[in-house]
Amino acid sequence: MNRIVDPSETKEAVKKSADSHGLLHEMIRSFTTLARTLNLSHAVKELGSTRQTVRRHIAQLEEAKGDALFAVEERQYRLTDAGERALPEALGILARGNAWLNSNVSHVHGLQLFSSVLPDGWCFWQQQHSLGKVWDSPSCIQRETLRSWAMAGGDIESPHMEHVRPYLIVYRHTVAGWICVEFGEESFFVKWFGWAKARSSVGRSLGRMPGGDDFARMLDEPFHEVQTTQSVRLDHVFTLVPSEADGTLKPVNYQRLMLGGRFPDGSLALYSLVEPSSDIEIFGLDHGKIVQPSADIMVNFDPSDAKFER
Repeated sequence: MNRIVDPSETKEAVKKSADSHGLLHEMIRSFTTLARTLNLSHAVKELGSTRQTVRRHIAQLEEAKGDALFAVEERQYRLTDAGERALPEALGILARGNAWLNSNVSHVHGLQLFSSVLPDGWCFWQQQHSLGKVWDSPSCIQRETLRSWAMAGGDIESPHMEHVRPYLIVYRHTVAGWICVEFGEESFFVKWFGWAKARSSVGRSLGRMPGGDDFARMLDEPFHEVQTTQSVRLDHVFTLVPSEADGTLKPVNYQRLMLGGRFPDGSLALYSLVEPSSDIEIFGLDHGKIVQPSADIMVNFDPSDAKFER
C-alpha cells in the first residue's frame, strides 16, 4: 500500500534542502579536509576557518546523513566506516563542482567531456564515446581487443588475449596511484618513448598531468570506474606529449579503449589500448589542431591475425 505523504513533511524537506544548499560546499570542504588531516587544528589552519565552524559543519553533515562520520579517541580523529564510504563521493562533488565552474567538464550526448587549457600552452581534451563506434570503426584492433577481452572473461593470461596483448598497457591501482605493470611491445607508449624508457617505467606510478588536483581527480574517475565495474570505455583524446628526442611538447590525438580485467591471482587490472588516429571527435576542439599521426607511432595490426573478426 502506498503511504500518503503529509504535505508538511514535503515542505519541511524542501526547506531543509534549500536552507542548507548555500553551506553545502563549505561543509563538504570541512569534511574532506579533516578526513585528510585527521587533525582539527591543521584542518582549521588550512581552511582559514575556526574550530567551532568546522565542528559545526561536521555535526550538520552527520545530522543530515544520519551517520557519524568521525570518531574521536584521545583527541585523535579517525574516519568511521560511514565516513570512509562517504569520502570518495564528497571528494568527487568538490572536484566536479570546481571543474564545472572552470568549464573543464561537461556532457555531450550524455557522455563526459573533459578539457584543460593552461596559459603555457599545454592542453588536454578527452571526450567519451559510445562503444557502438568500436563496431563502426575501420580499426580492426579495437574490435578484436574487445572481442578477445570478452572471450577471455577479462583474464590477462587467457590464450584469447595473446594476440592483442602486445598492443596493450596494463595498469594496477595501488595506494601510490596507478602503476604501469606491463607495456606491450607494440603499444603506443613504446612507439613514442622507446623500449628502454618503457622497460624503465614498469612499476612506476603515472605522472600527474598539469591542471590541478581537481582535474587530476576527474581524469582518474574513468580509470577507477572501468576497473571497479570491470567494464569498457572508449574515449577520443587530444593533448601535448613531450617527445623522447628533446622533450618538446608535440600534439597527439588518439582513440583509447579501456577495459577492466584480472591478474592471475584474481586482483583487478586495467588494460588500455591507445591507437593514434586523426579520426577523433571532440566537441569544442579546434579541428585544425588535429594532426595526422606519423607512421612510426601507428598501430600496425594485421587483420589476418584477428581470431574473432568476421
